Amino acid sequence: MYKIIIVDDHPIVRNGLKQIVSDEKEFEEVQEASNSEELFEFLNKENFDLIILDIAMPGMNGLDALIKIRNIYPEQKVFILSALSEDLFAIRAIKAGASGYMHKECAPESLIHAIRRILKGGVYISQNLSEKLAGELKDNSKKAPYDRLSEREFQVMRLIASGKTISAIAEDLSLSVTTISTYHARILEKLGLKNSSELTVYCVREGLV
Repeated sequence: MYKIIIVDDHPIVRNGLKQIVSDEKEFEEVQEASNSEELFEFLNKENFDLIILDIAMPGMNGLDALIKIRNIYPEQKVFILSALSEDLFAIRAIKAGASGYMHKECAPESLIHAIRRILKGGVYISQNLSEKLAGELKDNSKKAPYDRLSEREFQVMRLIASGKTISAIAEDLSLSVTTISTYHARILEKLGLKNSSELTVYCVREGLV
């Protein structure tokens, strides 16, 4: 019997997912959290066999939560279920430690199949993502510019593009303003951009925010 927690800021989505998962007899308990902060409150009190985690949430987004989970609970299985483009976010999520990535448009039976696979110790990725990962290993020259950013740089880039100030980002990530400013400069250099305004336009155009 397995314990699962679903983390999504949309109540209708959470309820639908909970119903789909709860219909399967092997899932002992299914909890819900509306954001990353609530998730960590749960994790401080109890253990879960699997976290089903959305990316686009207010406050700490799913990718940032995934990185934090990996640091605090390295053995925790996390399955990313998102409406965001697999092409843009799946590889980064897998590299950050997710046990799987699936788009929310998936069929219920595909979702259950993926959950079972992960709970048994496997990793779930689509055929499309599998081919992209293989291609990335063969040819780094075809990477998008943002794929050359480190995980922290990617995280800071998205926060800047979402409108947060350097000082606010520093507070959110428990880093110094100087450190965030250094990341900012590196990001602009790697992307060939001049300022935060151009960075925001770039991220919107690429579907990163």
